[in-house]
Amino acid sequence: MNYWLIKSEPVKYPWEQLVSDGETFWDGVRNYGARNNLKAMKKGDLLLYYHSNDGLQIVGIAKVTKEHFPDPTIDDETWVAINVKSVKPLKKFITLKQIKADTILKDMALVKLSRLSVSPVKVEEFDRILLLSETKL
Repeated sequence: MNYWLIKSEPVKYPWEQLVSDGETFWDGVRNYGARNNLKAMKKGDLLLYYHSNDGLQIVGIAKVTKEHFPDPTIDDETWVAINVKSVKPLKKFITLKQIKADTILKDMALVKLSRLSVSPVKVEEFDRILLLSETKL
């Protein structure tokens, strides 16, 4: 299993909406690096759900339920989407400030490649997020 981080602006698609919807397709990615990360995802991979721009915090855990397919919102086979499902909210949200200050998390792709909307997460980073957020899977 691999771990990833996906970003969404809370005004566009907040965590609460994913929880309400249960499952949705993750579309609209128009960056080649982020697209390649979507293509690398496998069914069952876990995702950290990050509120970007407003909030700047990891708020929940989701999982990939369908591997990449053509993005249905654009007539261009270059871009792909995946299906995601909410798993559970974090007990305590983890802010970008906390991430940058933590010795294990400070080099996350979220920090180093801050413009990337879909990024990989190392096992030790995922485990650290669970520990800091007091969340058990």
